Amino acid sequence: MKIACYPAATAALALALGLSAAEAQQLRLSHQWSTADVRHKVAEMVAEKVAEADVGLEIRIFPSASLFSATEQYVPLSRGQLDMTVYPLSYAGGQRPEYNLTLMPGLVRNHDHAARLNQSPFMEALEDIMAEDDVMVLVHGYLAGGFASKGDCVTRPEHMSGRTVRAAGRAFEQMLAAAGASISSMASSEVYNGMQTGVLDAINTSSSSFVSFRLYEQVDCFTPAGDVALWFMYQPLLMNKSTFEGLSEEQQQALRDAAAEAEEWYLEQAKADDVNAVEVYRNNGVEIAEMTAEDFEAWRELAMQSSYASFLEDVPDGQRLLDLAFEVE
Repeated sequence: MKIACYPAATAALALALGLSAAEAQQLRLSHQWSTADVRHKVAEMVAEKVAEADVGLEIRIFPSASLFSATEQYVPLSRGQLDMTVYPLSYAGGQRPEYNLTLMPGLVRNHDHAARLNQSPFMEALEDIMAEDDVMVLVHGYLAGGFASKGDCVTRPEHMSGRTVRAAGRAFEQMLAAAGASISSMASSEVYNGMQTGVLDAINTSSSSFVSFRLYEQVDCFTPAGDVALWFMYQPLLMNKSTFEGLSEEQQQALRDAAAEAEEWYLEQAKADDVNAVEVYRNNGVEIAEMTAEDFEAWRELAMQSSYASFLEDVPDGQRLLDLAFEVE
């Protein structure tokens, strides 16, 4: 059973479950992703499972930034103008600079490490900050990424010297600039053309974006997320806390149960996206380079001198949060 992202379909589903459209309480879930994206699938899974629970609750999904723009989701959520969103938390770094830690080079080593971070005092500290904005986490999730380049492969900081790169996130821009790269800021939709025209020599982004933007047509080497990866971005399914607390106990439990199942699937799918990206690039004749643990440490040392130092200047409580994160093995 699938939940459509349109009111007629959700009303029909409610009727099929023995509810009238008027009886079923509707929640609005907004995100920027297409309906083919893993993040939409997470939202869809939660909506499906809640509908199956038959607790008088339905979730209407607004994909592809059709309700709010990509970066505008957090403020409406915190104000109760939006009920739920799948959202890269670092996008709200302007409101809460602590959130910039969720897209920090080398903070997360691999997906299993990310899963442990999600259940740690580090994440609890971030959730306390979210609660101050009337926001809570339903589904935790990190997605990984890597590098792709024209010419030589990128595995260590010295490989970036003299190159022009588009990086995903301010902290990565700071680290890559410290490595001697020139930074070119552009929208994700412009990266393919940037590589094609020679404006860019390298790109740093997520595994799913490497595939969806067909960058394998323009690059010579791909350094994917493997046993270790620099690029991890926290992209949870969030909910307005007051809205959740206003639901019945049955409805709250249905959301918790759906979220637990979706979170487990999200982790496995994130790993699968990395594997799929390698297969796609290899099948298209792109060289695959592996980053070693020693390469990872070289990058993290550089990040500590650049990205992390800047974070600590901006966030009074930053060292405590960093210490909590680094305590998670």
